[in-house]
Parts: sequence; structure tokens; C-alpha cells
Amino acid sequence: MSAINLITVTGPTASGKTHFAAVLADKVGGEIISADSRQVYRDMNIGTGKDYDDYIVEGQTVPYHLIDIRNPGYKYNVYEFQKDFLIAFEEISAKGKLPLLVGGTGMYIEAVLKGYKLINVPVNPALREKLEKKELSELTALLKKLKPELHNTTDTKHKKRTIRAIEIATWYQNHPEVETSFPEINTVIIGIKYDRNSRRRRITERLRARLEEGMIEEVARLLKKVSPEDLMFYGLEYKYITMHLTGQMSYEEMFKKLETAIHQFAKRQMTWFRKMEREGINIHWLDGHMSLEEKLERARNIMGYYGIKF
Repeated sequence: MSAINLITVTGPTASGKTHFAAVLADKVGGEIISADSRQVYRDMNIGTGKDYDDYIVEGQTVPYHLIDIRNPGYKYNVYEFQKDFLIAFEEISAKGKLPLLVGGTGMYIEAVLKGYKLINVPVNPALREKLEKKELSELTALLKKLKPELHNTTDTKHKKRTIRAIEIATWYQNHPEVETSFPEINTVIIGIKYDRNSRRRRITERLRARLEEGMIEEVARLLKKVSPEDLMFYGLEYKYITMHLTGQMSYEEMFKKLETAIHQFAKRQMTWFRKMEREGINIHWLDGHMSLEEKLERARNIMGYYGIKF
């Protein structure tokens, strides 16, 4: 069995994985690499669920990476994440510390664990001009022909993203010889999850708390820098609160639709994790109801099997 060079902590939204991971990182002498597709953006704090206090353990901040590295309005992607992950991974490892990959964006986690060979596909202006004339339904059909098994269904929800996905798929089809190197990743994966009813309750409670903490005001500030159309690209909270602030729905309607959408999102996250397990990725699940001490004891047993003691 190869030596473990990465610990992965994952789980659906509102599972409490970040603080657990920070405490675990403190125990094993590690640093955190965020695997959250939205926390890379500066000034998008409440809506993306950043809680800097989660990284504080016994009065000290556990070092973290890939948070607050891009400005709002930028379109970060899995290729850039993989590249940024490798830089952080190598920097942490060079210090003799253990990297912990922490987050709930399944595609980002898989891009690391499976070593997806990703490259920065160049823009194809002629192809884009041709595709711009097509409807989203036509673009979706075309993308499915190029990629029968879509890993990222969000590629088919926005015309710009669908065109870019077709552009990438077409490039790969025309360059089958391209190979990129990726270091060997040997990881142990710990997941935290709650039963369905508890998960739903936690999501609703957290949504109410974030609204009280100023999430609407945060979106209002961002709308001064980013167009409503672009801001809605950044996830459910920004989509529905932007619609509320632009007069498209009342506060009550916004809350109800956003709450439902986050529940559905958490369900999709669990579906993705189950897919990972079916494909041979072993996730050691911890019951979210366990105390922090119980979670750490269970993690200690799991880590011990792989030769990591704390």
C-alpha cells in the first residue's frame, strides 16, 4: 500500500465538514486545500458559506488555500482548480506537511482523485460564432453527441457554458494525442453526512442565519460590481437573492424557492458521492450527529489503518 499523501474530507452542504477538517489538520500537522467552486471568489462570503472561524483551532488559524483567489465576475473552472490544487499540494508537501482536500464540489474532488488530464483549451472564435446562432436545446444535443456521459450537468444550463463545453470537447476530439502529467495521489477519504430530515433542518436553519447575517446586503453590494445576469451564475443564493433585489420575486417567494433549491442541491451532492463509490472510490462516512471527539476518534482509527497516527 503506497503512503498516503492526501487526506480528503467531503460531504454535502451544511454537514460541518470544514471545522472538522481544520481540527483534523491541526492534529496531523496539515494544511487545507479548499475544494469549493465558489469560495475562490473574494467578497462573496456569506453566500458561498465561508466561515473563517471554522479554521481557528485552539486560538490559531489552520492554513488554508484556494479561498479568496479570484475577483467576482471571473469564471473559474475545473481546469484552473486542478492547476491551482497542484501548486498548493506541492507547496504543502515540500514543507513536510500533509495536504487536506476539503469541500463538497464533487467534480473538483474527482478531478484530483482520478487525475483528470485537463489542459487549457484555446478559444475557437469561428466555432463560437457558429454555435451562437443555435438554441440551447440544439447546443445540448450537440454536446451530448460529443460527450455521451456528461460529468457536469451545469454545462447545459447556460448557453455560454454549453458553447465552451462544446469548444473543449471538440478540441479534445481533434487532439487525441495530448497527454498531461499528474502526480500520484494516494488519499484516504472521510465523509460527513446526516440523515435526510436532519440535513434538511440544518440547511433551513443555516439559510435563515445567513440571511440574518447580511446575505442580502452582500448581494446588493456585489450588484454594484457585477451584472445581475453574471451574478446569478455563481450559485443558488446569488441567483434567487438577485431575482428578489431586481423585483422579480418577493422575499417570501425568494426564501421558499431558495430553500427548496438548496435541499435539491444537497441531494445531488449525495448522488454524486454515491456515484464515486460505485466507481470504486472508498469514502469512510461519519455520522454528523457524532460529537467532534467521537468523529476524531473514528478518524484516528481510519487513519491508523493507513499508517497515519495522531
